[in-house]
Amino acid sequence: MASASSPPLVALGVLLLLLSVSSAIAHGGGAHQERRRQRYMVAQTSHLMEPKSICSGLKVTPSANGTWVPLHRPYGPCSPSEGTPPPLVEMLRWDQARTDYVRRKATGEVDDVLHPARPHVDMMQVDFMLRGSFGIGSGSGGQAAIDEDDEDDPMVLSQTMAIDTTEDVPWIQCLPCPIPQCYPQRNAFFDPRRSSTGAPVRCGSRACRTLGGYANGCSKPNSTGDCLYRIEYSDHRLTLGTYMTDTLTISPSTTFLNFRFGCSHAVRGKFSAQASGTMSLGGGPQSLLSQTARAYGNAFSYCVPAPSAAGFLSIGGPADGDGGGGSGTFATTPLVRNANVINPTIYVVRLEGIEVAGRRLNVPPVVFSGGTVMDSSAIITQLPPTAYRALRLAFRNAMGAYKTRAPTGNLDTCFDFVGVTNVTVPAVSLVFDGGAVIELDLLAVLLDGCLAFAPVAADFALGFIGNVQQQTHEVLYDVAGGAVGFRRGAC
Repeated sequence: MASASSPPLVALGVLLLLLSVSSAIAHGGGAHQERRRQRYMVAQTSHLMEPKSICSGLKVTPSANGTWVPLHRPYGPCSPSEGTPPPLVEMLRWDQARTDYVRRKATGEVDDVLHPARPHVDMMQVDFMLRGSFGIGSGSGGQAAIDEDDEDDPMVLSQTMAIDTTEDVPWIQCLPCPIPQCYPQRNAFFDPRRSSTGAPVRCGSRACRTLGGYANGCSKPNSTGDCLYRIEYSDHRLTLGTYMTDTLTISPSTTFLNFRFGCSHAVRGKFSAQASGTMSLGGGPQSLLSQTARAYGNAFSYCVPAPSAAGFLSIGGPADGDGGGGSGTFATTPLVRNANVINPTIYVVRLEGIEVAGRRLNVPPVVFSGGTVMDSSAIITQLPPTAYRALRLAFRNAMGAYKTRAPTGNLDTCFDFVGVTNVTVPAVSLVFDGGAVIELDLLAVLLDGCLAFAPVAADFALGFIGNVQQQTHEVLYDVAGGAVGFRRGAC
């Protein structure tokens, strides 16, 4: 059972009364079909600070034949884990540290991760990531667990893993893993010695060579023995252990043999007990996407759920199910290669503009030329300063009837809705290269009463599309087709 307490984001997960005060015409993706778009949204403020305590589950159930897993937030009624959510300020602090690291990683400046002159942020990185459960080992999958009393049983274990589109090497904690050398976790530790299908990757093999910068030598001298890996994070944390293969169960109908992942026997720093490790979906050769591309297609999609709902991760393409996985077709924008982004792990698109209340802001598209990272784990969207100032001004003008309050972290446009019956909020849309226009829901515009956007350090710098803005959209990463797609109302 999840804790009745919910994070600030859940405060906006309410029964929204969406009202079209006036409308405009827009084009989404390449479909060139006209549709009506809201200019304002109205929410009942009596519900704004009353989070839902019941999980509404999946809005759309993907096809039973599909390759998908349910996703949930780390806190809220759909989370299987109990726990008290951290304050919004801590979430934003973590978000800034993490996105700063991803930006350095994208541009090849990762050597400063352990630079002694750079202060390190002490926090739990995976606390705010989406999570899904995957079966690891022989006979893996479902809700099965180890029978501790029978040493002859095969390993049958479901692992809850954080989802990250900016990392490449999947990993989980494995026995032997003594505490505090490892961190306590909710799931039972995976024991590779009890899986009949598992084996360490050998040093000198092609699989070991593909680790690249994640390689950590061999277990024996002269490049012999088992292949070892090491992953270092922005806040001085790391995980290291044996690189191995075993059976991965993605869904009851989908099993993938010889899946390569890190078997962690030691960590440094703080990790969340809610997750056993990370399922990495970056563009590098070690990721889940790359390993399954030949079998299922070089694409995946996910839906970031509202705080009181469940989402999904679909491998191989969009989730086709009851209701078609969302409203209408995908609005698409090209994946771009940027001269400043040299790391293939990172997925980059290009914003071209922003609309507020149906009006395009006067922002030169060139300020977005540094690119924008599509990121499953970034919390808020980060914009070039010129674009952010224009958005902030337009939003403040439209919200002039409401009392303002002090900033929260790096969110500097916050409102006090105490005593107000209904709140009328201008609609915000993101305009991407190729004509895709993404209309944001109310809970993707306001976060705990604050405008859920922040500026990056300078124009032309790499920005981010946060998962607050991605909520309820199915986001398709069509890597083979060189595009990212968005479809509303999928979860």
